[in-house]
Amino acid sequence: MQSILLYHVNAEANMARFYHIDIARTLFGEVSVLRSWGRIGTHGRTSVQTCATPVEAETAADRTLRQKVRRGYVTVFRMRMSDLPR
Repeated sequence: MQSILLYHVNAEANMARFYHIDIARTLFGEVSVLRSWGRIGTHGRTSVQTCATPVEAETAADRTLRQKVRRGYVTVFRMRMSDLPR
């Protein structure tokens, strides 16, 4: 599981956007890809995609990440659950 925060800032165009991708387990044993996006400083909008397996969720999250990087977003924060202290 992982959590990724991306920013796309362009002062000339008055653009300051964020995109947050998170992978989390549901109460029913499935895995969800949670996406939040909007202007920095706002709550933005949220989308939830439920997947049957963790591999499917990772693939969906990676696809979204690649798309956002192509559009100019940069990674600000990335954390994998394995990075947490036990």
